[in-house]
Amino acid sequence: MSSRARSIPTAVAAFDRWAESRLSSARGIDAVDRVAYGLSQAANHSLLWHGINAADSLGALLRGDRTRAARALRRSTVLGFEQALVNGPVKSGILRERPVPLAEHPHRLRSPSTTSFPSGHATAGACAAVLGSADTGHRWAWWTLAGLVGWSRIHVGLHHPSDVLGGWLIGTGLARTAQRIWP
Repeated sequence: MSSRARSIPTAVAAFDRWAESRLSSARGIDAVDRVAYGLSQAANHSLLWHGINAADSLGALLRGDRTRAARALRRSTVLGFEQALVNGPVKSGILRERPVPLAEHPHRLRSPSTTSFPSGHATAGACAAVLGSADTGHRWAWWTLAGLVGWSRIHVGLHHPSDVLGGWLIGTGLARTAQRIWP
């Protein structure tokens, strides 16, 4: 552990070991690996969420629904602020080291330069799911995709389970705050 990293409470480390043992059992199954690595890559820099928002906005504009198009733009704007906050001061203040790297990655994977807690993919997913659910009404679709993206980060070995859980909580809180500030 680096001299800058903070120690993790024993209960959190125990939870991570327990959850990791259950969530990593599908590693090495080609179809599962392809889905996990694909989702992980697609969600880098919130591109998955911005792509969904862009498609929603374009479709709304083509139908003449300027309100829905504006909501999609708001979601992407909020995600930009969320990612700047999480990948800047939040991760810099916590300094948790990432999991021990997997020996091999069967598919292409970008190596993040930030610290581990919270998972930026999970915070963005939860933020997108809260806002997208409110705007489109497709709660199950948004949360399923957010859950799969979070799981993918554990599957590919880039985050501890508590990083993802914490990310979902932080992303949810940031989205709810954004809804109050910018309804």
